Amino acid sequence: MKPTKRDYSLLGRDAAAAVERGLASAAWYHTDVPRKTMKELMQRRDGPAMRDTAIWLGAMAVLAAGVIWLWPSAWAIPPLLAYGVLYGSASDSRWHECGHGTAFKTRWMNDVVYHIASFMIMRNPVEWRWSHARHHTDTIIVGRDPEIVAMRPPDLARILLNLFGIVDAWVAMKAMVLNVLGILTEEEKSFIPESEQPKVIRVARVWLAIYAATVALALLLGSILPLMLVGLPRLYGAWHHVMTGVLQHAGLAENVLDHRLNSRTVYMNPISRFIYWNMNYHVEHHMFPMVPYHALPQLHELIRHDLPAADTGIWQAYRAAWPALKRQLRHEDWFIKRELPATAKPYRPEFYGDVEPVMGAAA
Repeated sequence: MKPTKRDYSLLGRDAAAAVERGLASAAWYHTDVPRKTMKELMQRRDGPAMRDTAIWLGAMAVLAAGVIWLWPSAWAIPPLLAYGVLYGSASDSRWHECGHGTAFKTRWMNDVVYHIASFMIMRNPVEWRWSHARHHTDTIIVGRDPEIVAMRPPDLARILLNLFGIVDAWVAMKAMVLNVLGILTEEEKSFIPESEQPKVIRVARVWLAIYAATVALALLLGSILPLMLVGLPRLYGAWHHVMTGVLQHAGLAENVLDHRLNSRTVYMNPISRFIYWNMNYHVEHHMFPMVPYHALPQLHELIRHDLPAADTGIWQAYRAAWPALKRQLRHEDWFIKRELPATAKPYRPEFYGDVEPVMGAAA
């Protein structure tokens, strides 16, 4: 593999270059939507999220009870696997949407679910609130976005290992230990306001206490069961959120200011949409991040005339994304250029940033 020409660190060469080129905190393209319609779409409600959260946590409670009842027989495996997906994957979308503050109308409900989901997915709720704000401000801008999953050339081994949460959980544990010791990295300090940094440390110490108590209970009982319900589901239940999350931006353009170029919408089955909380409508979410998850299908129908055609399923999306990732191992400048329908506004040259459209392949 040739050395990469990109520097994805938040304090490196490309971070400074992004600022110089006007790609940092820049103006993004948005599909025109009538103001009144957008105001209606952005309306927050408690009902949908209360229903979905009750189903989510209620199902987890029932499945956990079944695991405890059936443990250690093989009959405990099916409910354990289902519990793992709700713990290690559904928490990803709940963390995400409640972090935006749009899932519920009532603020404390967003905060409670956000903290529960953040613990499950092992993302410090203070750090990741600011990290994700940067992700939306500078989406897939090299050196600015701290949440780029498929860098170029892509680390395919890491992506595959993360189907079992191995790399991300290890990185999260190391970060938690550093934070417990009162240490924040320079990259963390670059996007977390100084006034918020002590909160990062407090949360890490609370989390370590919870994990320590879980380990102590497992030792006391002489059983791994407590860890199979708290902590380890982040590993064995991670596959769904990695499978869906990779599709958000993988293989698409970097350093552009049009989400139609760097984000992907994929039609998914109802079960995956529940787990994923409609984040499969990802172009729509990035264009209008304050539209709640339950209104994204409606937003999609409203603006689909201006967007690249959505992939018709997870399998179809991977048929395009996976070959693109493999090709980027040899040609890191290569990317998939999404074609627009005749009804869409054309891509404007200024939204390409430093990317030449001819470098991509139509898709």
